Amino acid sequence: MHIFIIEDEPLIRRELKILLENAMYQVTAADSFENISEQIKTNLPDLVLMDVNLPGISGFDICTQIRELTDIPVIFLTGRTDSMDELNGILKGGDDYITKPYQAPVLLARIAAVLKRTMAHNPKEATVFTKNGVTLDIPKCSLFYRQAKAELTKNEMKILHLLFLHEGEFVSRMELVEYLWENHIFIDDNTLSVHVTNIRKKLNSIGVSDFIETKRGMGYCI
Repeated sequence: MHIFIIEDEPLIRRELKILLENAMYQVTAADSFENISEQIKTNLPDLVLMDVNLPGISGFDICTQIRELTDIPVIFLTGRTDSMDELNGILKGGDDYITKPYQAPVLLARIAAVLKRTMAHNPKEATVFTKNGVTLDIPKCSLFYRQAKAELTKNEMKILHLLFLHEGEFVSRMELVEYLWENHIFIDDNTLSVHVTNIRKKLNSIGVSDFIETKRGMGYCI
């Protein structure tokens, strides 16, 4: 699961990033707060963890912007302890409101609870996948990295889809060919090599290198 941190204090931001990564979350921490809703749209996280007091903008206003784009869950993590602030956060679309100083086990438990609740309400098959900031958007048949975009062919999209479904595992060339054949796309072993090469070129075009690993006799892995 991918968590996007919006916190202007560098020490707290770094502490949160380490905590969440140690809990096996993928983490993106914003260090610029301009066009933050666009950053979230590009990264497509599973949850946003956000302070309220931010340079030049309120976390409440950012939450409103997020809600205009998506129903990604938002947890406020803030030093503002007034009950009216908490009420305002919930009314703005926040899913939880946690005050600082926080206790790490409690924070992790409440993040897990929000993710579990939102996943239960949205059981549909995932159509967007993200790893190391690289996003595969299946409905758009496109790859995104930061502000860059690369359009994919149908075959390229399906190859990447299977690799994302098996993230961290090697997928054999035969599995890829059979997967595409079962989806009524004719592709042979040599054509598969061409498609993977083209995918790598498109990844390079948006600033991503060494995203797909090849191991002889084992296949491909992201």
